[in-house]
Amino acid sequence: MSTGNVIHRFFDTSPISPSGKYLALFRFPYNDHSPEPGDNGEVILVNIKTGNEKVIAKTKGWEFQLGANVQWGASDKELYFNDVDTSTWKGFAVKMNPFTRETIRMASTVFMVSPNGKKLATYNLEKSIFAQVGYGVIIPKEINKKNIGLVDDDGIIITDIATNTSKLVASVKQIYENTKPSIKVENPDNYEYYCFQVKWNPQGTRLLTTIQWTPSGTYNRNRAVITMLPDGSDIRTAISSEQWSKGGHHVNWAADGEHLTMNLNVNDKSGLEIISVKYDGTDLKTIYSPGSGHPSSNPKKSNYIITDAYAGEMPTKAGFAPIRLINLANQTETTIAGADLPEIKNFEFRVDAHPAWDKTGRYVVFNGTYNGTRSVYMADLKKLLKAK
Repeated sequence: MSTGNVIHRFFDTSPISPSGKYLALFRFPYNDHSPEPGDNGEVILVNIKTGNEKVIAKTKGWEFQLGANVQWGASDKELYFNDVDTSTWKGFAVKMNPFTRETIRMASTVFMVSPNGKKLATYNLEKSIFAQVGYGVIIPKEINKKNIGLVDDDGIIITDIATNTSKLVASVKQIYENTKPSIKVENPDNYEYYCFQVKWNPQGTRLLTTIQWTPSGTYNRNRAVITMLPDGSDIRTAISSEQWSKGGHHVNWAADGEHLTMNLNVNDKSGLEIISVKYDGTDLKTIYSPGSGHPSSNPKKSNYIITDAYAGEMPTKAGFAPIRLINLANQTETTIAGADLPEIKNFEFRVDAHPAWDKTGRYVVFNGTYNGTRSVYMADLKKLLKAK
């Protein structure tokens, strides 16, 4: 669909517009070094029918895994992405009409727009680099301070789009103190604490995040999956750090909005399984094995999951990373495509396929490369998606 150093965002949002007519993508200015504060990337609009594309904005608010977190709102006239004000070195979200180029500066950054397009959810994207490189915005290192201990000025932020007002609904300290089951440790002031990623469930009624704590001066991170209501109440631990420490990655909401999916090691065997767990940590079960990549549930036919694999993890005969369509009812899978992903030589610059369903559950968009450059592909799975 597009080539030339471009990506779509992530496996939990589709770059396909609400009307199904357009793709919203991000183009990197380079691939050979880490983002420099103030460097511009490009927001790209692609006409799916004609293939025509245009640069609709430039932005300084990006990293190498998710770009500028470009994603759609309630209609084709509402597109969101992050930017950075270089006079203050503060990140912020932009709401843009991609056709008129009219923009509004939002009160916070954006990690994920709510399903109804009325709210933005985010965490501290400037400090995201301390949790894991690739997902936030870049500001000068000398002014970006680490979180030491249980900070109460950092956490999950919700912005009401209509009023353009934001609120810290759950601080790191509140999450630590209130989540059930408890995640408390001895001497928490000896750790760096961060939230990392935040996601709406498909119904817009609950959020998930991961909270990370690392002994100061080390890289020995601990992580737990946390869920809460959009106002920051009813905080629950869905996956504990003890469960995660056995091996796991890439949590997401299931289609029902009550359960989550994740790659997790839940037995004594090597490798990961795709598991399902309720938002409060109960009802944990394996739904498919082996797990890999970035699993997400079809929004219309929840017995189907799409996922991928890292470069070299389970290559096809041609050496590509498989885009795996999994039928949970039959416990079978089909490789719908192979993504040409370069060997991972530097974790920051890796190319992940990040396959994502569109809202109709028919199309999947994923990243890859073409002639050696980052590219975006789109697959029509209508013939493969059988009735339940």
